Amino acid sequence: MKILAVTDMHGEFQPLVNYLKSNPVDLVILAGDITHFGPRKLGEDILNEICSYDVPVMAIPGNCDPEFIHGEIESSRAVNIHARCLVVKNVGICGFGGSNPTPFNTPLEFEEVEIYDEAKKALEGIKDHEVTIFVTHTPPHGTSTDLLPSGEHAGSTSLRRLIEEFQPTINICGHIHESRGTDRIRETQVLNPGKLDEGYGCLIHIPEEEKTRIKTKIIALDSNKSKKQ
Repeated sequence: MKILAVTDMHGEFQPLVNYLKSNPVDLVILAGDITHFGPRKLGEDILNEICSYDVPVMAIPGNCDPEFIHGEIESSRAVNIHARCLVVKNVGICGFGGSNPTPFNTPLEFEEVEIYDEAKKALEGIKDHEVTIFVTHTPPHGTSTDLLPSGEHAGSTSLRRLIEEFQPTINICGHIHESRGTDRIRETQVLNPGKLDEGYGCLIHIPEEEKTRIKTKIIALDSNKSKKQ
């Protein structure tokens, strides 16, 4: 199974659809901030446009998505995995969107205790699968994927605790735009693909027969941009 994970499009999704036109994948995962504070219907329109490329799409909201984004994901052809779990080709996938509290009072923020309690329920539903993917908007605290330019770690302590407890195979996250990259928390690979509106995503390849031989790579979705790097 080939998965393309992206995050933080903030209303700009053209790099993704350009990539999908010539690069088939089995699943697209959107890790939040689909819009930049709305407006209404934009989230649904974006998701339906991405789904029109005949690829399943799973999504969670980000902290910059208004509360009504939940209804827009539900109304679209995408699947909302916020605080939910499901299984695709024997791979367990669950998600938790929004963020821990920020100084900016953005629309979709949760207290750490709420993040822990609700995300734990979702992880419980996939814990027995050989390969598990935990999709969060906020990165776990204390990794290279949650570093602000100041050097401060801004990730969620609850997500860090849950990853240490459940050890999902992969954590896909975003939120901290400056921290595109990968890290590990024991057996869990943490992936922050970077801002989609800057043209980045992450490819995850899970072999059908040997599922544990997973390959991941952060890529520039624009081939011309890749050549310049």
